[in-house]
Amino acid sequence: MKLVYVAGKYRGKTINETYENVALVREHSVKLWKLGYAVLCPHTNTSFMDGVMPDQAFLDGTMEMLKRCDLIYMIPNWKQSSGAILEREYAQKNGIPELKI
Repeated sequence: MKLVYVAGKYRGKTINETYENVALVREHSVKLWKLGYAVLCPHTNTSFMDGVMPDQAFLDGTMEMLKRCDLIYMIPNWKQSSGAILEREYAQKNGIPELKI
């Protein structure tokens, strides 16, 4: 079973927008699970943990998770996220293919 990292926008201008971003990533993650992939979704792993740790700790942690994945999947709003852009660039530089469905 291939392990897929799901990348997309997390933060919104409001708590509600952040919630909607997490819900969107979750929807895509469910689809991937149903297609037979094991899915790593950082949004649901650390959602609403703002302030528990410095942001950099979460960013470093998610990059470590990405390193261990077989594929990366970009949800439609990924271009609006500086973090997702960096994750995609890392995947491209390190031979992690992008899953397109």
